[in-house]
Amino acid sequence: MLKSLLGLGCVLIACLTAFTAIAQAPSTKAPTPASEAVTRAKRNAWTLGLESGQLEGLYPRLASDIQRALDDGDNMRVLPMLAYGASSNLEDLLYLRGVDVAFTQSDVFEYFRTERKIPNLQSRVNYIMRLYNTELHVLAGPDVKSYEDLRGKKVSFGPPGNSATLTGPIILQRLGIEYQPLFLDHTSGLEQLKRGEIAAIVRVVGKPIDQLAKLPAGSGLHFLAIPGMKLFDDIYTIGELGNKDYPTLIAQGDKVETISVPTVLAAYNWPKGNDHYRRLERFTQQMFAKWDKFQTEPSSPKWREVNPSATVPGWTRFSAAEELVKSSAPAEATAPAPARSDEFETFVGRNAISGARTKAQKEQLFRDFENWRSRQGGER
Repeated sequence: MLKSLLGLGCVLIACLTAFTAIAQAPSTKAPTPASEAVTRAKRNAWTLGLESGQLEGLYPRLASDIQRALDDGDNMRVLPMLAYGASSNLEDLLYLRGVDVAFTQSDVFEYFRTERKIPNLQSRVNYIMRLYNTELHVLAGPDVKSYEDLRGKKVSFGPPGNSATLTGPIILQRLGIEYQPLFLDHTSGLEQLKRGEIAAIVRVVGKPIDQLAKLPAGSGLHFLAIPGMKLFDDIYTIGELGNKDYPTLIAQGDKVETISVPTVLAAYNWPKGNDHYRRLERFTQQMFAKWDKFQTEPSSPKWREVNPSATVPGWTRFSAAEELVKSSAPAEATAPAPARSDEFETFVGRNAISGARTKAQKEQLFRDFENWRSRQGGER
């Protein structure tokens, strides 16, 4: 009897195993052309290509954050791509199939306008959002007191493709300074600067740069200050380096005025109604709707520096983003309160700001003033 029961149990287990295997086995039925067409349409309908940058940079981290926050299966799928960086990304946005959105920086238009001679960029590429700022650092040797002293001298912008190779030449060109460009890696450039073999190195990165913050006191190296913002406020915002950032290079209480280069999440300006436009519109709506996901871990802390309504000098906001900003933002002040008028005048005078301005420029000016004012209070 026991043997019979054991035998029956073995038979039942074998039957269950076979049934499970059959249930889990993939269907051998070949898909029909019609079913494949449906699958292809679903996969492509709301999938968007996002171009980031080189693996060791920040762009891929931010792209991964976007992919994770916005993922909604076939309703919204973001495919991040590694790429070369700011200038190459804009070129891919213009010409490469599959690239719908890309990380770049605000002065890339100026580079493409003056060096590449590409027409109508502002109508072909828009921005969805202005992201974090990076500061221009021009570290010079003891004999270089101003930008004018760089004339005819050797200046290193770091390795090819990094942000300084885009921003540095624009700054020097606008100042009318002719120089000898070098593209040394950052460590080699700094060592040659210490030995007096080159006049300056240029970096464009968020402060403080650890390598420079650790320089010993008394090295004779120092940062060059931008001579007023009038030449640059069409594409850059105001930046500042202080003693808290570089205690061995800047004396306590002193500041070095520089420029900030906004990072930009850019999109091709497809006509409304186009399939690409519909994907970008949904992508933009989801970025704003799920903004809270970018403010906590595991997302990069850099997202906490971002104001989604901030403007980018010289750029036009993507229409879907503009509608969201207008519908959600309260009325913003465009002029300082009377109690701060004296400080505002000081700010305007120090930065050589004059002339008529658009509403967007006035709003940006006021935000820059508020940032400047908060830094003044923080230093006192």
